[in-house]
Amino acid sequence: MMKCFLSAVAFLVCSVGADAQSNIIESLQTRRAGEGVVTVHQDARIAGMIGERYVHSATEQPKVLKMRGFRVQVYAGNNSRQARSQAYDVATKVKDEFPEIPVYTYFQPPRWLCRVGDYKTMEEAHSAMRMLKATGIFKEVSIVREQINIPIE
Repeated sequence: MMKCFLSAVAFLVCSVGADAQSNIIESLQTRRAGEGVVTVHQDARIAGMIGERYVHSATEQPKVLKMRGFRVQVYAGNNSRQARSQAYDVATKVKDEFPEIPVYTYFQPPRWLCRVGDYKTMEEAHSAMRMLKATGIFKEVSIVREQINIPIE
């Protein structure tokens, strides 16, 4: 009786250990009585990557999640070289005053824009807008709904 019990325990320990070693693909493809059959067709390199942690180098761009949110617009010009120059000048001023806030300067036809921040809520954007106005440098600021970047790790 004791031999039977020890054999059963040894079998369970071995099977659990083997399951811990397998990956999700092997687990999905295991045939079990009364269950359907799953077949995964993929490159062997993909299967080899499963379970490995991804570590990006310092030269790569950080990973971001893009979602709908708010930014504070600090400049909107027209389609001219002067407007482009002014947009970049405003961006430099924002970076000097608030180095921790991300600044986005780009051309969205028909005008040059400078927008700051990545805010999930209107309240966060409103708080940033008040800070920008309080400097006295940025007069015509407004909150705009836009796709924002949320860093992920």
